[in-house]
Amino acid sequence: MPLSRRLTAEFIGTALLLAAIVGSGIMGEALSRGNAAVALLANAAATAGALYALIVILAPISGAHFNPAVTVVAHLHGDLSRRDAVAYIVVQTVTAIAGVLLAHAMFDLPLLQAGTQVRTGASQWLSEAVATFGLILTIVLGVRHRPVAVPALVASHIFAAYWFTASTSFANPAVTLARALTTTFAGIRPEDVPAFVAAQAAGTFVAIKAVGFLRPAHA
Repeated sequence: MPLSRRLTAEFIGTALLLAAIVGSGIMGEALSRGNAAVALLANAAATAGALYALIVILAPISGAHFNPAVTVVAHLHGDLSRRDAVAYIVVQTVTAIAGVLLAHAMFDLPLLQAGTQVRTGASQWLSEAVATFGLILTIVLGVRHRPVAVPALVASHIFAAYWFTASTSFANPAVTLARALTTTFAGIRPEDVPAFVAAQAAGTFVAIKAVGFLRPAHA
């Protein structure tokens, strides 16, 4: 598949994923009448649903990474060259931001915002490491054991992690950066982004080691 087509698929998928995350947060908060649990349920369900659909339709084209952590793992496993991996990550980051702007436009909000939601502290960082660890483990082992089930597996993990982690499971560096550009329900303060990304990197590293132990390359 030509790189241009794969990057276009990553562009579309990442942008629509962020539009779903931020847009459903806006809608959920508006309709929940202050009930944070209802807003989070709406946000989690819409995100999982969008993720499932996007993976099903775009995985045959680009692999449906939509996440620099996933792209790094694909490169380390030899599925993506360094040049292609860098291109994927650049596109994912830029289009994640585009997806946030699209959500703002759909709800008639100021396009450019700086996040104000405080998300910091050891519990938040641990949550991001755990959420990312689970996501990478789900993808890599899912591809090996039940490739046809990967869309449902990933969507299920993300839906669950919205609820069982204190951070509501960003688990994606590009998503984290982009969500620093919204003051809405899904937002995060820009100053909290570096620690989140570091925790996600740690979770990715541990997941790679776990996969290597559970499924050695020669097995």
